[in-house]
Amino acid sequence: MPDFLDEMAGSSAARARTLAGRSGELLAAAERTELPLPLVSSDFGVIAEIKPRAPSAGHLGAVDIGACAQRARAYATGGAACVSVLTEPSRFDGSLDHLAAIARVLRAHDVPAMRKDFLVDPLQIAEARIAGASGVLLIARMLDDVRLGEMIHAAQSLGLFAIVEAFDEVDLARSAHAIASSPARLLVGVNCRDLTTLQIDRARLLSLAQYLPTGVDAVAESGLETEDDVGAVVRAGYRAALIGTSLMRALDPTARVRALTDAGLRVAREAS
Repeated sequence: MPDFLDEMAGSSAARARTLAGRSGELLAAAERTELPLPLVSSDFGVIAEIKPRAPSAGHLGAVDIGACAQRARAYATGGAACVSVLTEPSRFDGSLDHLAAIARVLRAHDVPAMRKDFLVDPLQIAEARIAGASGVLLIARMLDDVRLGEMIHAAQSLGLFAIVEAFDEVDLARSAHAIASSPARLLVGVNCRDLTTLQIDRARLLSLAQYLPTGVDAVAESGLETEDDVGAVVRAGYRAALIGTSLMRALDPTARVRALTDAGLRVAREAS
């Protein structure tokens, strides 16, 4: 199987090339938008994800923009700290239109939206703010040190938070260095999905916890489904969990977000 991340990087670069020559226009438009909502720190929070499709799971129910926005509202009602919105079109059926509609719904609940995509160009961060995002996901392995710094600077300049995503201890070391060098609101994420097979290995979230940078909120990503899953990562030192597939499949997404949030908070408070 070709490396999934290479495929996504190429697709994203092709989309980014369509933005060439529009830097001034996009940055001006981004600065005219409403100020981004802050990502509020807490003992634990659920970053609930909207994605119409996933390569490893197929279609996940809500596909049209209205249905996705309705589910995002349900997440917010359940106490989600943030809603992550897949905007990648070729393998996830996402779009910036999804992000814009969801961000409008979430603003009424004071819940920030985050653009999750395979971003490779700072102008894609401007696109995110224009669509109403308060944050972006940056995949360290897709970006060399210079470009990662440029992406972080772009997020900082536009007032967005960023999750710098890692897959192993090397990524975490690079992420820690980038985070330490920036005054931006940054978090570190650990994704336990193998990028070649797309299989989940939850144990990696626990084994990599020892490499998490100190003083930085850490996000556990992928494969979390139950209250026990959430409790385990909180005990390991994570302050948030990004949960997608299981929430997209939930019959009562409000109740599931609330239950997972309560489970994480309970463990965090027991440990404090």
